[in-house]
Amino acid sequence: MDPKGKLLIIGGAEDKGNNGTDMEGKNKDFQQFQILRELLPTKNGKKKIEIITTASSMPEEMEKTYKEAFKKIGYPEIGFLNIKDKQEARDPKLVARVEKAHAAFFTGGDQFKLSTILGGTDLVSMIKERYYHDSDFVLAGTSAGAMVMSKIMIYEGGVTEAILKNDMKLTAGLGFFDTCIIDTHFIRRGRFGRLAHAITMNPEALGIGLGEDTAMIIEKGDRATCRGSGMVVIIDGSEIEQTNITNADDDTPIFVESLKVHLLCDAVVFSIKERKVEMEKAKRKAQPQQNK
Repeated sequence: MDPKGKLLIIGGAEDKGNNGTDMEGKNKDFQQFQILRELLPTKNGKKKIEIITTASSMPEEMEKTYKEAFKKIGYPEIGFLNIKDKQEARDPKLVARVEKAHAAFFTGGDQFKLSTILGGTDLVSMIKERYYHDSDFVLAGTSAGAMVMSKIMIYEGGVTEAILKNDMKLTAGLGFFDTCIIDTHFIRRGRFGRLAHAITMNPEALGIGLGEDTAMIIEKGDRATCRGSGMVVIIDGSEIEQTNITNADDDTPIFVESLKVHLLCDAVVFSIKERKVEMEKAKRKAQPQQNK
C-alpha cells in the first residue's frame, strides 16, 4: 500500500534564519526557510506541527531554536514532545496530539536512541496511520530524524578510508519507508563510502544521501523532489556486477563494480520505484534562465 501523506527527509542543518548554512550567498537558488516551509499546511492553518525532540541530548535548546525559526516564518502553531521512554510514547494524551496534528517532525540527535525509545509504540503506530491514510499529513525528520524513517538504518561506522566488511552497524529504523536507506550530513561528513557499503550489503534498497540544507519531498512513496541549497546523492546497487563483500574477511577492503550514482539538486524529481530522474523536469532545470 502506498502512503497518502507526504514524507520530508532533511540532511540536517536546514536554514533556520540564523546563517547556519554556507550556501547562503553562494548558491543563487538559496531560499531562506525553504525546507521548513514545506512543513506548513496549505489549508487549515491552525493545525499544529508537533516537533519530537527525543533524539536530542539538548531538547530545551532544540525547542528554543525551532520556536525562533517558526516565529520568523510567521507560523506559531507548533508543539514539542520530548518523549523520554516507551511509557511516555504510549501515553494516550501524547498520541492524541499526533492524531490531531498537521505534521510530525523528528529533530536531529541520536537515531539509535530515537528508534529504541519509539519503536513499537502507540505513538509510532499513530504516525504510521496518519502517514498512510491522510493526504494532508506531513511526516518529517532532519539528520537523525531522517535516518530513522527507513526500515534499515545506519547507526554507526562506515567512515574509514576503505570500505571494511566489519566497519558498519545497521539496525531497524521506525519503518515508515521500507525501500531506501537514508544518510544525512552526507557531503560535509564524507559519508559516501558508508552508504555505498550499506547498499552493497542490501542491493534491493536505494541509498539516499542528503546534503545539509537539502531535503527530499516524497509523495506516495515514489515521486521524490529535491529541495534546498545542496545536493542529494542517490546510490543504486541493483546493477552491481561484482563485489567481494560476501567472502571477504572482516578486515579486507571491499570492491564493487557497476554501482550507479545520481546527483540531484533543487527541483529535480526522482522516481524511487523506477530508479530514475524524471527527464522532462531535469531538462527544464537545465535550460539557462533569461535575465528579466
